[in-house]
Amino acid sequence: MSVTTRGALPGGAYDVTVIGAGVVGSAIARELARLPLRIALLDASDDVGDGTSKANTAILHTGFDAVTGTLESRLVRDGSRRLAAYAAENGIPVEPLGALLVAWDGEQHAALPPLAAKAERNGYHDARIIPAEEVRAREPHLGPGALGALEVPGESVICPWTTTLAYATQAVRAGVDLHLNCPVQQITSGDPHLLTTGRGPLRTRHLVNAAGLHADEVDRLLGHADFTVTPRRGQLIVFDGLARDLVRHILLPVPGALGKGVLVTPTVHGKVMLGPTAEDLDDKTATGSTAEGLALLREKGRRILPALLDEEVTAVYAGLRAATGSEDYAIRAHPAQRYVTVGGIRSTGLTASMAIASHVVGLLAEGGLPVTGPRDLEPVRMPNLGEAFPRPYRDAELIAADPEYGRIVCHCERVTRGEIRDALDSTVPPGSLDGLRRRTRARAGRCQGSHCGAAVRALFDQKAPND
Repeated sequence: MSVTTRGALPGGAYDVTVIGAGVVGSAIARELARLPLRIALLDASDDVGDGTSKANTAILHTGFDAVTGTLESRLVRDGSRRLAAYAAENGIPVEPLGALLVAWDGEQHAALPPLAAKAERNGYHDARIIPAEEVRAREPHLGPGALGALEVPGESVICPWTTTLAYATQAVRAGVDLHLNCPVQQITSGDPHLLTTGRGPLRTRHLVNAAGLHADEVDRLLGHADFTVTPRRGQLIVFDGLARDLVRHILLPVPGALGKGVLVTPTVHGKVMLGPTAEDLDDKTATGSTAEGLALLREKGRRILPALLDEEVTAVYAGLRAATGSEDYAIRAHPAQRYVTVGGIRSTGLTASMAIASHVVGLLAEGGLPVTGPRDLEPVRMPNLGEAFPRPYRDAELIAADPEYGRIVCHCERVTRGEIRDALDSTVPPGSLDGLRRRTRARAGRCQGSHCGAAVRALFDQKAPND
Protein backbone atom coordinates (compact mmCIF):
# COMPACT_ATOMS: atom_id res chain seq x y z
CA MET A 1 0.00 0.00 0.00
CA SER A 2 1.16 3.56 -0.61
CA VAL A 3 0.11 7.18 -0.92
CA THR A 4 2.29 9.15 -3.33
CA THR A 5 2.07 12.85 -4.08
CA ARG A 6 5.25 13.49 -6.06
CA GLY A 7 7.78 11.71 -8.22
CA ALA A 8 7.51 9.06 -10.90
CA LEU A 9 4.81 6.40 -10.71
CA PRO A 10 5.80 2.78 -10.05
CA GLY A 11 6.33 0.45 -12.98
CA GLY A 12 4.36 -2.63 -13.93
CA ALA A 13 0.71 -2.85 -14.89
CA TYR A 14 -2.19 -2.50 -12.49
CA ASP A 15 -5.17 -4.79 -12.76
CA VAL A 16 -7.57 -1.85 -12.31
CA THR A 17 -7.04 1.90 -12.16
CA VAL A 18 -9.73 4.28 -10.92
CA ILE A 19 -9.50 7.87 -12.14
CA GLY A 20 -10.95 10.27 -9.57
CA ALA A 21 -10.63 10.04 -5.78
CA GLY A 22 -13.90 11.68 -4.85
CA VAL A 23 -16.48 9.89 -2.77
CA VAL A 24 -17.51 7.61 -5.67
CA GLY A 25 -14.02 6.84 -6.95
CA SER A 26 -12.78 6.16 -3.41
CA ALA A 27 -15.75 3.87 -2.78
CA ILE A 28 -14.97 1.94 -5.96
CA ALA A 29 -11.29 1.59 -4.99
CA ARG A 30 -12.37 0.35 -1.56
CA GLU A 31 -14.69 -2.26 -3.10
CA LEU A 32 -11.95 -3.41 -5.48
CA ALA A 33 -9.54 -3.67 -2.55
CA ARG A 34 -11.54 -6.69 -1.38
CA LEU A 35 -10.14 -8.63 -4.35
CA PRO A 36 -6.59 -10.06 -4.70
CA LEU A 37 -5.66 -7.55 -7.40
CA ARG A 38 -3.26 -4.66 -7.93
CA ILE A 39 -5.34 -1.46 -7.77
CA ALA A 40 -4.48 2.21 -8.32
CA LEU A 41 -6.57 5.27 -7.42
CA LEU A 42 -5.57 8.53 -9.15
CA ASP A 43 -6.55 12.15 -8.62
CA ALA A 44 -5.32 15.41 -10.12
CA SER A 45 -5.65 17.13 -6.75
CA ASP A 46 -3.43 16.88 -3.69
CA ASP A 47 -6.13 15.15 -1.63
CA VAL A 48 -9.05 12.79 -1.80
CA GLY A 49 -12.52 14.34 -1.91
CA ASP A 50 -11.19 17.69 -3.08
CA GLY A 51 -13.71 18.29 -5.87
CA THR A 52 -17.48 17.97 -5.89
CA SER A 53 -17.35 15.67 -2.87
CA LYS A 54 -16.17 18.37 -0.48
CA ALA A 55 -18.98 20.86 -1.18
CA ASN A 56 -22.45 19.37 -0.96
CA THR A 57 -25.49 19.39 1.31
CA ALA A 58 -24.29 16.23 3.12
CA ILE A 59 -27.68 14.54 3.23
CA LEU A 60 -27.99 10.75 3.50
CA HIS A 61 -31.02 10.33 1.26
CA THR A 62 -33.74 7.70 1.34
CA GLY A 63 -34.35 7.99 -2.40
CA PHE A 64 -38.03 8.75 -1.83
CA ASP A 65 -38.14 11.32 -4.66
CA ALA A 66 -35.80 9.72 -7.22
CA VAL A 67 -37.07 9.13 -10.74
CA THR A 68 -38.82 5.78 -10.42
CA GLY A 69 -37.25 2.90 -12.31
CA THR A 70 -33.89 4.56 -12.89
CA LEU A 71 -30.52 3.13 -11.99
CA GLU A 72 -30.06 6.11 -9.68
CA SER A 73 -33.24 5.25 -7.79
CA ARG A 74 -32.10 1.66 -7.22
CA LEU A 75 -28.57 2.57 -6.23
CA VAL A 76 -29.66 5.35 -3.85
CA ARG A 77 -32.00 2.96 -2.01
CA ASP A 78 -29.32 0.28 -1.76
CA GLY A 79 -26.55 2.77 -1.01
CA SER A 80 -28.49 4.44 1.79
CA ARG A 81 -28.72 1.17 3.71
CA ARG A 82 -25.12 0.27 3.03
CA LEU A 83 -23.70 3.66 4.01
CA ALA A 84 -25.76 3.90 7.21
CA ALA A 85 -24.35 0.55 8.35
CA TYR A 86 -20.82 1.45 7.21
CA ALA A 87 -20.93 4.77 9.04
CA ALA A 88 -21.97 3.10 12.29
CA GLU A 89 -19.17 0.55 12.00
CA ASN A 90 -16.41 3.00 11.10
CA GLY A 91 -17.25 6.06 13.20
CA ILE A 92 -18.67 8.39 10.53
CA PRO A 93 -21.10 10.80 12.22
CA VAL A 94 -24.73 10.52 11.09
CA GLU A 95 -27.75 12.26 12.59
CA PRO A 96 -31.19 10.84 11.69
CA LEU A 97 -33.17 14.08 11.78
CA GLY A 98 -35.93 13.33 9.29
CA ALA A 99 -37.05 15.78 6.63
CA LEU A 100 -40.08 17.96 6.02
CA LEU A 101 -40.85 18.77 2.39
CA VAL A 102 -42.64 22.07 2.98
CA ALA A 103 -45.38 23.40 0.65
CA TRP A 104 -45.67 27.19 0.55
CA ASP A 105 -48.43 27.66 -2.04
CA GLY A 106 -51.38 25.81 -3.53
CA GLU A 107 -49.43 24.33 -6.41
CA GLN A 108 -46.77 22.93 -4.10
CA HIS A 109 -49.40 21.60 -1.69
CA ALA A 110 -51.16 19.83 -4.55
CA ALA A 111 -47.83 18.19 -5.44
CA LEU A 112 -47.48 16.48 -2.04
CA PRO A 113 -49.83 13.51 -2.71
CA PRO A 114 -48.05 12.64 -5.98
CA LEU A 115 -44.71 12.87 -4.15
CA ALA A 116 -46.01 10.55 -1.43
CA ALA A 117 -47.17 8.12 -4.11
CA LYS A 118 -43.78 8.37 -5.80
CA ALA A 119 -42.09 7.50 -2.50
CA GLU A 120 -44.25 4.35 -2.33
CA ARG A 121 -43.26 3.37 -5.87
CA ASN A 122 -39.63 3.87 -4.90
CA GLY A 123 -40.01 1.44 -2.02
CA TYR A 124 -40.11 4.06 0.74
CA HIS A 125 -43.26 3.53 2.81
CA ASP A 126 -42.83 5.87 5.78
CA ALA A 127 -43.58 9.20 4.09
CA ARG A 128 -46.83 10.91 5.13
CA ILE A 129 -48.51 14.25 4.55
CA ILE A 130 -48.93 16.37 7.66
CA PRO A 131 -51.11 19.49 8.07
CA ALA A 132 -49.93 23.04 8.65
CA GLU A 133 -50.58 22.89 12.41
CA GLU A 134 -48.31 19.89 12.82
CA VAL A 135 -45.63 21.48 10.65
CA ARG A 136 -45.73 24.54 12.90
CA ALA A 137 -45.52 22.40 16.05
CA ARG A 138 -42.55 20.50 14.63
CA GLU A 139 -40.75 23.65 13.47
CA PRO A 140 -41.84 26.65 15.58
CA HIS A 141 -39.36 29.03 13.90
CA LEU A 142 -40.67 28.30 10.40
CA GLY A 143 -41.77 31.31 8.38
CA PRO A 144 -45.49 32.09 8.03
CA GLY A 145 -47.62 30.62 5.26
CA ALA A 146 -46.67 26.94 5.19
CA LEU A 147 -49.71 24.94 4.02
CA GLY A 148 -48.45 21.49 4.97
CA ALA A 149 -45.54 19.15 4.41
CA LEU A 150 -44.52 15.68 3.38
CA GLU A 151 -42.71 14.08 6.32
CA VAL A 152 -39.82 11.79 5.37
CA PRO A 153 -38.55 10.44 8.70
CA GLY A 154 -35.68 8.41 7.20
CA GLU A 155 -33.59 11.32 5.90
CA SER A 156 -30.32 11.98 7.77
CA VAL A 157 -27.29 14.25 7.69
CA ILE A 158 -23.79 12.81 7.45
CA CYS A 159 -20.19 14.04 7.33
CA PRO A 160 -19.15 13.98 3.65
CA TRP A 161 -15.49 14.66 4.37
CA THR A 162 -15.11 11.71 6.74
CA THR A 163 -16.98 9.37 4.38
CA THR A 164 -14.59 9.89 1.46
CA LEU A 165 -11.58 9.70 3.77
CA ALA A 166 -12.82 6.46 5.34
CA TYR A 167 -13.18 4.79 1.94
CA ALA A 168 -9.72 5.92 0.84
CA THR A 169 -8.11 4.96 4.15
CA GLN A 170 -9.59 1.49 4.06
CA ALA A 171 -8.57 1.06 0.43
CA VAL A 172 -4.96 2.11 1.05
CA ARG A 173 -4.65 -0.09 4.13
CA ALA A 174 -5.90 -3.01 2.03
CA GLY A 175 -3.18 -2.46 -0.59
CA VAL A 176 -4.48 0.16 -3.04
CA ASP A 177 -1.89 2.62 -4.36
CA LEU A 178 -3.21 6.18 -4.10
CA HIS A 179 -1.47 8.60 -6.48
CA LEU A 180 -2.30 12.28 -5.91
CA ASN A 181 -1.24 15.32 -7.95
CA CYS A 182 -1.62 12.92 -10.87
CA PRO A 183 -3.74 14.39 -13.69
CA VAL A 184 -4.51 12.11 -16.63
CA GLN A 185 -3.49 13.82 -19.86
CA GLN A 186 -3.85 11.13 -22.49
CA ILE A 187 -5.02 7.51 -22.75
CA THR A 188 -3.86 5.00 -25.34
CA SER A 189 -6.37 2.18 -25.33
CA GLY A 190 -4.90 -1.30 -25.44
CA ASP A 191 -4.00 -4.31 -23.35
CA PRO A 192 -2.86 -2.81 -21.11
CA HIS A 193 -4.15 0.75 -21.42
CA LEU A 194 -1.40 3.35 -21.26
CA LEU A 195 -2.20 6.47 -19.26
CA THR A 196 -0.02 9.52 -19.70
CA THR A 197 -0.18 11.48 -16.46
CA GLY A 198 1.48 14.53 -14.98
CA ARG A 199 3.73 12.15 -13.05
CA GLY A 200 4.66 9.82 -15.87
CA PRO A 201 3.15 6.75 -17.57
CA LEU A 202 0.86 4.24 -15.91
CA ARG A 203 -0.33 0.93 -17.36
CA THR A 204 -3.54 -0.83 -16.42
CA ARG A 205 -5.62 -3.70 -17.81
CA HIS A 206 -8.99 -2.35 -16.63
CA LEU A 207 -10.00 1.29 -16.23
CA VAL A 208 -12.74 3.09 -14.30
CA ASN A 209 -13.56 6.71 -15.04
CA ALA A 210 -14.94 8.37 -11.91
CA ALA A 211 -13.56 11.80 -12.77
CA GLY A 212 -16.67 13.75 -11.75
CA LEU A 213 -16.87 17.07 -13.56
CA HIS A 214 -14.26 15.83 -16.03
CA ALA A 215 -15.76 12.38 -16.67
CA ASP A 216 -16.93 13.40 -20.16
CA GLU A 217 -13.42 14.54 -21.05
CA VAL A 218 -11.87 11.25 -19.92
CA ASP A 219 -14.63 9.40 -21.81
CA ARG A 220 -13.60 11.14 -25.01
CA LEU A 221 -10.00 10.04 -24.52
CA LEU A 222 -11.34 6.48 -24.87
CA GLY A 223 -13.34 7.36 -27.98
CA HIS A 224 -16.79 7.82 -26.42
CA ALA A 225 -19.14 10.80 -26.45
CA ASP A 226 -22.18 9.45 -24.62
CA PHE A 227 -22.76 12.53 -22.46
CA THR A 228 -21.58 16.05 -21.73
CA VAL A 229 -21.08 17.40 -18.23
CA THR A 230 -22.48 20.84 -17.55
CA PRO A 231 -21.12 22.20 -14.26
CA ARG A 232 -24.06 23.23 -12.08
CA ARG A 233 -22.93 25.60 -9.36
CA GLY A 234 -24.51 25.36 -5.95
CA GLN A 235 -23.75 28.24 -3.60
CA LEU A 236 -24.32 27.73 0.11
CA ILE A 237 -24.28 29.77 3.31
CA VAL A 238 -23.21 28.17 6.58
CA PHE A 239 -24.50 29.77 9.78
CA ASP A 240 -22.82 29.60 13.17
CA GLY A 241 -23.60 26.93 15.75
CA LEU A 242 -25.70 29.43 17.72
CA ALA A 243 -28.33 29.04 14.96
CA ARG A 244 -28.61 25.28 15.48
CA ASP A 245 -31.60 25.47 17.85
CA LEU A 246 -33.69 27.22 15.19
CA VAL A 247 -34.27 24.05 13.15
CA ARG A 248 -35.04 20.45 14.08
CA HIS A 249 -35.43 18.76 10.68
CA ILE A 250 -34.01 18.92 7.19
CA LEU A 251 -36.35 21.48 5.57
CA LEU A 252 -36.78 20.64 1.90
CA PRO A 253 -38.64 22.53 -0.82
CA VAL A 254 -40.88 20.93 -3.39
CA PRO A 255 -38.34 20.03 -6.13
CA GLY A 256 -38.18 21.95 -9.40
CA ALA A 257 -36.72 21.43 -12.84
CA LEU A 258 -33.13 22.26 -11.76
CA GLY A 259 -33.08 20.02 -8.71
CA LYS A 260 -34.26 19.87 -5.14
CA GLY A 261 -34.08 23.63 -4.70
CA VAL A 262 -33.00 25.68 -1.69
CA LEU A 263 -33.15 23.90 1.65
CA VAL A 264 -32.28 24.57 5.26
CA THR A 265 -30.49 21.77 7.05
CA PRO A 266 -28.50 21.24 10.22
CA THR A 267 -25.04 19.76 9.74
CA VAL A 268 -23.34 17.09 11.83
CA HIS A 269 -20.77 19.78 12.66
CA GLY A 270 -23.36 21.69 14.69
CA LYS A 271 -24.11 24.44 12.17
CA VAL A 272 -27.00 25.28 9.83
CA MET A 273 -26.69 25.31 6.06
CA LEU A 274 -28.80 27.29 3.59
CA GLY A 275 -28.68 26.43 -0.13
CA PRO A 276 -27.83 25.47 -2.75
CA THR A 277 -28.43 27.58 -5.80
CA ALA A 278 -28.56 25.81 -9.19
CA GLU A 279 -26.68 27.70 -11.90
CA ASP A 280 -25.62 25.96 -15.12
CA LEU A 281 -22.20 27.25 -16.21
CA ASP A 282 -19.52 26.64 -18.82
CA ASP A 283 -16.52 26.91 -16.49
CA LYS A 284 -15.66 23.76 -14.52
CA THR A 285 -13.50 25.79 -12.14
CA ALA A 286 -16.07 28.47 -11.23
CA THR A 287 -16.42 27.69 -7.54
CA GLY A 288 -16.63 31.30 -6.41
CA SER A 289 -19.67 32.74 -4.66
CA THR A 290 -21.54 35.67 -6.19
CA ALA A 291 -23.47 38.56 -4.70
CA GLU A 292 -26.50 37.56 -6.76
CA GLY A 293 -26.38 33.96 -5.60
CA LEU A 294 -26.04 34.85 -1.95
CA ALA A 295 -28.85 37.40 -2.23
CA LEU A 296 -31.10 34.72 -3.71
CA LEU A 297 -30.28 32.36 -0.84
CA ARG A 298 -31.06 35.03 1.74
CA GLU A 299 -34.38 35.75 0.04
CA LYS A 300 -35.32 32.06 0.07
CA GLY A 301 -34.04 31.62 3.63
CA ARG A 302 -36.08 34.58 4.88
CA ARG A 303 -39.27 32.78 3.86
CA ILE A 304 -38.25 29.39 5.21
CA LEU A 305 -36.68 30.39 8.53
CA PRO A 306 -36.70 34.19 9.04
CA ALA A 307 -34.71 34.19 12.29
CA LEU A 308 -31.83 32.42 10.54
CA LEU A 309 -30.93 35.61 8.69
CA ASP A 310 -30.14 37.33 12.02
CA GLU A 311 -27.48 34.74 12.89
CA GLU A 312 -23.73 34.94 12.29
CA VAL A 313 -22.46 33.53 9.00
CA THR A 314 -19.53 31.16 9.43
CA ALA A 315 -18.73 30.62 5.77
CA VAL A 316 -20.01 30.86 2.22
CA TYR A 317 -18.85 28.48 -0.47
CA ALA A 318 -19.86 26.94 -3.77
CA GLY A 319 -19.64 23.46 -5.24
CA LEU A 320 -20.10 22.22 -8.79
CA ARG A 321 -22.37 19.28 -9.57
CA ALA A 322 -21.92 17.14 -12.68
CA ALA A 323 -25.21 17.72 -14.52
CA THR A 324 -25.72 15.92 -17.83
CA GLY A 325 -29.28 16.84 -18.80
CA SER A 326 -30.37 13.28 -18.03
CA GLU A 327 -32.56 12.11 -15.16
CA ASP A 328 -30.24 9.19 -14.47
CA TYR A 329 -26.61 8.40 -13.80
CA ALA A 330 -24.38 7.99 -16.88
CA ILE A 331 -22.80 4.69 -15.87
CA ARG A 332 -21.67 2.84 -19.00
CA ALA A 333 -19.72 -0.39 -19.45
CA HIS A 334 -17.50 -1.04 -22.47
CA PRO A 335 -16.50 -4.69 -21.89
CA ALA A 336 -14.42 -5.01 -25.06
CA GLN A 337 -12.27 -2.11 -23.84
CA ARG A 338 -12.28 -3.27 -20.22
CA TYR A 339 -13.53 0.22 -19.35
CA VAL A 340 -16.38 1.60 -17.24
CA THR A 341 -17.58 5.20 -17.19
CA VAL A 342 -19.16 6.48 -13.98
CA GLY A 343 -20.53 9.86 -15.01
CA GLY A 344 -23.38 12.20 -14.21
CA ILE A 345 -23.21 11.43 -10.49
CA ARG A 346 -25.10 14.30 -8.93
CA SER A 347 -25.98 15.23 -5.35
CA THR A 348 -27.15 11.70 -4.53
CA GLY A 349 -23.68 10.29 -5.23
CA LEU A 350 -22.65 10.43 -1.58
CA THR A 351 -25.64 8.31 -0.55
CA ALA A 352 -25.31 5.89 -3.46
CA SER A 353 -21.51 5.61 -3.35
CA MET A 354 -21.20 2.09 -1.91
CA ALA A 355 -23.94 0.72 -4.16
CA ILE A 356 -22.35 2.39 -7.20
CA ALA A 357 -19.07 0.72 -6.25
CA SER A 358 -20.65 -2.72 -6.10
CA HIS A 359 -22.43 -2.13 -9.40
CA VAL A 360 -19.20 -1.01 -11.10
CA VAL A 361 -17.29 -4.09 -9.95
CA GLY A 362 -20.05 -6.19 -11.52
CA LEU A 363 -19.62 -4.30 -14.79
CA LEU A 364 -15.85 -4.82 -14.66
CA ALA A 365 -16.45 -8.55 -14.26
CA GLU A 366 -18.35 -8.48 -17.57
CA GLY A 367 -15.14 -7.14 -19.12
CA GLY A 368 -13.14 -10.07 -17.79
CA LEU A 369 -11.97 -8.83 -14.39
CA PRO A 370 -11.57 -11.79 -12.02
CA VAL A 371 -13.79 -11.13 -9.01
CA THR A 372 -13.42 -14.39 -7.10
CA GLY A 373 -12.09 -14.58 -3.57
CA PRO A 374 -13.37 -11.32 -2.08
CA ARG A 375 -12.35 -10.69 1.51
CA ASP A 376 -13.78 -8.61 4.31
CA LEU A 377 -11.79 -5.47 5.05
CA GLU A 378 -10.66 -4.45 8.49
CA PRO A 379 -12.86 -1.61 9.80
CA VAL A 380 -11.31 1.79 10.29
CA ARG A 381 -12.14 4.07 13.18
CA MET A 382 -12.45 7.60 11.88
CA PRO A 383 -11.91 10.68 14.07
CA ASN A 384 -15.28 12.07 15.13
CA LEU A 385 -16.13 15.49 13.71
CA GLY A 386 -19.79 15.41 14.80
CA GLU A 387 -21.27 17.51 17.58
CA ALA A 388 -23.83 14.87 18.57
CA PHE A 389 -21.03 12.51 19.60
CA PRO A 390 -18.16 12.80 22.12
CA ARG A 391 -15.20 14.79 20.85
CA PRO A 392 -11.66 14.62 22.29
CA TYR A 393 -11.70 17.94 24.17
CA ARG A 394 -14.58 16.61 26.30
CA ASP A 395 -13.08 13.17 26.97
CA ALA A 396 -11.37 13.27 30.38
CA GLU A 397 -10.01 9.74 30.13
CA LEU A 398 -8.52 10.38 26.71
CA ILE A 399 -6.93 13.62 27.90
CA ALA A 400 -5.52 11.91 30.98
CA ALA A 401 -3.89 9.29 28.75
CA ASP A 402 -2.64 11.87 26.22
CA PRO A 403 -2.69 15.56 27.28
CA GLU A 404 -2.40 16.67 23.64
CA TYR A 405 -6.16 16.01 23.35
CA GLY A 406 -6.73 18.67 25.98
CA ARG A 407 -4.67 21.37 24.27
CA ILE A 408 -7.06 23.31 22.07
CA VAL A 409 -5.58 25.00 19.00
CA CYS A 410 -8.75 26.06 17.15
CA HIS A 411 -11.08 27.50 19.81
CA CYS A 412 -14.04 28.14 17.48
CA GLU A 413 -14.28 24.44 16.61
CA ARG A 414 -12.59 23.03 19.74
CA VAL A 415 -9.87 21.24 17.76
CA THR A 416 -6.91 19.94 19.75
CA ARG A 417 -3.24 19.43 19.03
CA GLY A 418 -3.81 15.69 19.39
CA GLU A 419 -6.37 15.65 16.58
CA ILE A 420 -4.12 17.67 14.27
CA ARG A 421 -1.19 15.40 15.06
CA ASP A 422 -3.30 12.31 14.31
CA ALA A 423 -4.49 13.74 10.99
CA LEU A 424 -0.94 14.56 9.91
CA ASP A 425 0.22 11.05 10.88
CA SER A 426 -2.76 9.25 9.31
CA THR A 427 -2.82 6.71 6.47
CA VAL A 428 -4.01 9.38 4.01
CA PRO A 429 -2.54 12.61 5.41
CA PRO A 430 -3.71 16.04 4.23
CA GLY A 431 -1.78 17.69 1.42
CA SER A 432 -2.92 21.19 2.35
CA LEU A 433 -4.44 23.25 5.13
CA ASP A 434 -7.86 22.76 3.53
CA GLY A 435 -7.33 19.02 3.69
CA LEU A 436 -6.43 19.35 7.36
CA ARG A 437 -9.64 21.32 7.91
CA ARG A 438 -11.70 18.51 6.41
CA ARG A 439 -10.05 16.03 8.76
CA THR A 440 -10.26 18.06 11.98
CA ARG A 441 -12.49 21.16 11.48
CA ALA A 442 -9.48 23.38 12.29
CA ARG A 443 -10.03 26.85 10.72
CA ALA A 444 -13.67 25.98 9.88
CA GLY A 445 -15.28 28.07 12.61
CA ARG A 446 -16.56 31.60 12.99
CA CYS A 447 -13.16 33.28 12.70
CA GLN A 448 -12.11 31.15 9.70
CA GLY A 449 -8.59 30.84 11.04
CA SER A 450 -8.01 34.47 12.01
CA HIS A 451 -6.92 33.42 15.51
CA CYS A 452 -5.63 29.88 15.04
CA GLY A 453 -4.33 30.05 11.47
CA ALA A 454 -0.68 30.64 12.32
CA ALA A 455 -0.61 27.90 14.95
CA VAL A 456 -2.35 25.41 12.66
CA ARG A 457 0.03 26.22 9.80
CA ALA A 458 3.04 25.78 12.07
CA LEU A 459 1.86 22.30 13.04
CA PHE A 460 1.15 21.46 9.41
CA ASP A 461 4.54 22.68 8.23
CA GLN A 462 6.30 20.45 10.76
CA LYS A 463 5.00 17.40 8.89
CA ALA A 464 5.58 17.44 5.13
CA PRO A 465 3.17 15.34 3.03
CA ASN A 466 4.32 11.81 2.27
CA ASP A 467 6.25 11.21 -0.93
